[in-house]
Amino acid sequence: MTLATLFLLLLGGDALPVQDPKTRPAAQQLRVFLDCSDCFSDYLREEVPFVDYVRDRTQADVHVLITRASTGSGGREYTAAFIGLGKYADRQQTLKAITTTGDTEDIIRRQLANMLRLGLLGFITQDGVPQRLEFDVKVGTEEARPAVAGDKWKNWVFSVRGEASIDAEESSRQAQFSASVSADRITPDWKITLGVELDHERERFDIDEDEPFEVYRRENDFNWLVVNGLGEHWSIGASGDVESSTFNNTELAYSAAPAVEYNFFPYSAYTRRQLRVSYAVGPRSVNYYEVTLFGKLEETHLRHELTTTFEQRERWGTLEAQVEFSQYLHDFDFYRLETNGDVSWRIARGLSVNGEISASRIRDQLSLPARGATSEEILREVRELQSGYEFQVSFGITYTFGSIFSSVVNPRFGQ
Repeated sequence: MTLATLFLLLLGGDALPVQDPKTRPAAQQLRVFLDCSDCFSDYLREEVPFVDYVRDRTQADVHVLITRASTGSGGREYTAAFIGLGKYADRQQTLKAITTTGDTEDIIRRQLANMLRLGLLGFITQDGVPQRLEFDVKVGTEEARPAVAGDKWKNWVFSVRGEASIDAEESSRQAQFSASVSADRITPDWKITLGVELDHERERFDIDEDEPFEVYRRENDFNWLVVNGLGEHWSIGASGDVESSTFNNTELAYSAAPAVEYNFFPYSAYTRRQLRVSYAVGPRSVNYYEVTLFGKLEETHLRHELTTTFEQRERWGTLEAQVEFSQYLHDFDFYRLETNGDVSWRIARGLSVNGEISASRIRDQLSLPARGATSEEILREVRELQSGYEFQVSFGITYTFGSIFSSVVNPRFGQ
């Protein structure tokens, strides 16, 4: 007996080299790489057990990429792209599952499990129907959703939210109140959104001084958007808002701007990729709480904005980037340039990197009060401060090794 044979026996006697997916025996289970976030992945692994789930897409037969987007009714549209690899490389399929606002978490995850089963069946049966395959199909129940034709709300969806909190200790007290109301109507050709947000916060500090001091911050905003689709690439619309903010020294401001947008990719491909360019121009009128650095208590100016947005999600990872330029037309020296990006990239087996960056060039702070902010206002961040730029950078790297399988779920101790 050779030393190599003895070593294999000590390990268990059945150690074998890893086989390439193209050369594995047909009886071996389909290997699946589940690529999604917030999709109940543990539940899916438990409920769809007739495949092997792997941690690395290079070891998979099928890459399942699940993305989601909000629907006009407040629900979500989940899109699953089944991308074949190895001997399945010429096979691809896309399925969708629609959920509503009233759907419970259990209903949603069951729909996702059904979508995953349906998509994987096509790969499992590619070389013939397995002998032990069994399935049960039910379409339509007593709880079926009403037809769109019977929608008495005409696609309008309303939402009301309120929240209050109090945090107190011996030397400080904080009270906060926030509320929001929204109304949305989303159809294939039209998008209408209306929203009101209120956010009030007050803090009181009792320290070793004769008098305690208080700081407060109030933010009120009403915003609206109306968009009409003109085919797969063009859209026109208008947006505006009415706002008040102690942070920005704004007693009352209102603006409105018509806009146009072009998507270089078809809008129907939004779950995988988008490249949108939009342009808006319109007036903005403001009344200030305090006299500004420029000696103004009120003013009205034209302002325009150009925005470019790119989003892509593929097997190698995700990429999102946006560049936004805005400028006052009465004086071109008042402008703002903002950029932000987010990338997650799988470099090799088990190795991935992710990074985020955002940066702004600020030259449009017309609302800054003439007086300087007090120490308390600076520390509690209740007043906007003069700044020429802002930036933030973060970077991360992950390397995972070991068993390629990830099918087992153990919920003990909640971990």
